[in-house]
Amino acid sequence: MDTPTQTIKNTALTNIHIALGAKMVPFAGYNMPVSYSGLNDEHLTVRTSVGVFDVSHMGEFRLRGPKALDLIQQVTSNDASKLEDGKVQYSCLPNENGGIVDDLLVYRFKADEYYLVVNASNIEKDWNWISKFNTYGVEMLDMSENMSLLAVQGPKAILALQKLTKVDLSQMEYYTFKVDTMAGIDNVIISNTGYTGAGGFEIYVLNADAEKMWNAIFEAGKEFDIKPIGLGARDTLRLEMGFCLYGNDIDDTTSPIEAGLGWITKFNKEFTNKANIEKQKTEGVTKKLVGFEMVDRGIPRHDYPIVDANGAVIGKVTSGTQSPSLNKAIGLGYVKTEFSKPETEIFVLIRDKSIKAKVCKIPFLKK
Repeated sequence: MDTPTQTIKNTALTNIHIALGAKMVPFAGYNMPVSYSGLNDEHLTVRTSVGVFDVSHMGEFRLRGPKALDLIQQVTSNDASKLEDGKVQYSCLPNENGGIVDDLLVYRFKADEYYLVVNASNIEKDWNWISKFNTYGVEMLDMSENMSLLAVQGPKAILALQKLTKVDLSQMEYYTFKVDTMAGIDNVIISNTGYTGAGGFEIYVLNADAEKMWNAIFEAGKEFDIKPIGLGARDTLRLEMGFCLYGNDIDDTTSPIEAGLGWITKFNKEFTNKANIEKQKTEGVTKKLVGFEMVDRGIPRHDYPIVDANGAVIGKVTSGTQSPSLNKAIGLGYVKTEFSKPETEIFVLIRDKSIKAKVCKIPFLKK
């Protein structure tokens, strides 16, 4: 019996990416651009000027009603009661076994209206998880199929985008957003967020307006040599900042404490599996996510074993790359807690050879 093939979805901008000569790959159920001009060129464009990512595969849920905050407080680890209108918060959805269902952003529009922005590969999983706890009568709407999201990132992003809106972007603090007109399109969500560490904004529009917005941004950024950027550079950019990628560095088996996400885990409220996670924080954990850089030549890759000087396995690599900004190989991985201090010598097994590395503080790229 033939297994049914999964239908790959397109974003509203897929045809543009193809016309631009992007290398397209299936990612989280979508046909996505992984690169255009090459990973290093795209990466350095974002670090030095401005680049645009189509991240329309991400999921967006709207939660509305007098008990919306109660539901969010129940399912997320961070304290969403600290949010004010126009503020954004990074958080995660703890599961009942101590792991993480997903990491996400929480946007507060009003006291009774929030948006949750979730990872593309987890849209259905997250929806089902949150729905399971919705005993509060909160109105939930999955807007993922109707929204497009452009991440305009880099130090020149603000100069390009300012041409398109009357909102004073220089006055917008990190992790805040406004709903206003941009490029002649009404009700655009302009968010001072991003996952590159290079500064910039994320722009949410309806699919019908995506192409118009894309073209306007590229026209506005022409003088800064703006470029389209693929998922390959998105990964190397986030890794230089030590940002976790769901499915690699965090998943259903890793706790927020092990992953170094204690800062988004607040114990002044009730939430799913709070008691176990609080116990981990108090008593400590046996493994920790660390950053490391290679001392000897070799590039660490996902799932490569990490060993000690005697060759005993002490952990595994979760993310690794040759950093285009630093021109050296870096990675993230879980190691036994006793090997987690900065400057600790560890080894990565690459083709059965122990290649020397050392634990270091993240972010790898200092501002």
